Amino acid sequence: MFPRLRTPPSAIRASVLSIAALAALLVPLTPVGAAAADDDPVRWSVAPADADGTDGRRAVEHELAPGERVDEHFAVRNLSEQEITFRITAADGFFTQTGRFDILADAAASTAAGTWITAPDAVTVPAGGSVVVPFSLAVPERAEPGDYAAGVTASILSAGSAAGGASVGVESRVGFRVLTRVTGEITPAASLDALAGDYRLSWNPLRPGEAQVSFEVVNDGNTRVAAVGTVAVGGRSVAFPAPGQQAQELLPGDRREITVEVDEVWPWVLLTTTVTLTPEVLTISDTDATMAPISAEVAIWAVPWPQLAILLGAGLVVWAILWRRSRSRRRISAMIDDALQRGREEGRNEMTDRVGAS
Repeated sequence: MFPRLRTPPSAIRASVLSIAALAALLVPLTPVGAAAADDDPVRWSVAPADADGTDGRRAVEHELAPGERVDEHFAVRNLSEQEITFRITAADGFFTQTGRFDILADAAASTAAGTWITAPDAVTVPAGGSVVVPFSLAVPERAEPGDYAAGVTASILSAGSAAGGASVGVESRVGFRVLTRVTGEITPAASLDALAGDYRLSWNPLRPGEAQVSFEVVNDGNTRVAAVGTVAVGGRSVAFPAPGQQAQELLPGDRREITVEVDEVWPWVLLTTTVTLTPEVLTISDTDATMAPISAEVAIWAVPWPQLAILLGAGLVVWAILWRRSRSRRRISAMIDDALQRGREEGRNEMTDRVGAS
């Protein structure tokens, strides 16, 4: 199922122009849709299916040769208390910069896998009912080998109000992915680009700081890959994605920025940072495809100003103590010299007096 997303502003404006009296168009993608129609809530779900109903799949995945076609099904379930006619859309799929999957808001803009899908324009589902909808996926004869993504959605359009009271149309859609691998020479490849780093000192000079490393993962091959690896800074190593997080998935040609934070790093003036990417090739069939790790380095300035300030302060204290000791020694030495000088003068005066008396 698709996560919740919104269409880009350009797509919103294009859709508004085609719908009279609408000032905006929002297109969220959710596993179970919810919208308001005539003040009555509408909820529905869409999932891959066979001819008898949903079959437990979360996505439709096929490995097909150029020119090959496959027939499929999906089920639209109406969870509301009224009959609803849903608009069916198939379009090219893509991943947003946050790693979420979406499809083009304007299906007519599709140029790849979205154009390979043939499905009805609409389906009417009774209240509380479910309808299985057939569709087909046909790969063109001249399709290049590799992975392609598309999506199929069922949507409704409802009226709403924007700020200022303007009437707007809200299109809510629910759908699933359609992933196709066209057979042929499969060449997974990836690279690292735009490495950059920053260091944040701790407020406590007795504690280490934190390094923030950003980089771009580029899918240079013709397969889907998942971005997995490590970032090593100042003797510390952190894996990405973090535990509990899902790896960023990239379609062929995708470029994704990833930022990793490495804590407990001491500021050693200049930190050599190493990013190691171990891409995971995502497969549809049991075909094995592996990639060698890729590494790149970047230097991060980490001047330990608080620690240097402490060292400077300690140095000044030591210097002051030594200076005072040296000054005291000089004063004592001067007093001793002065006493000796006065003793000599008194001795000479006494000798002079004795000579005069004799």
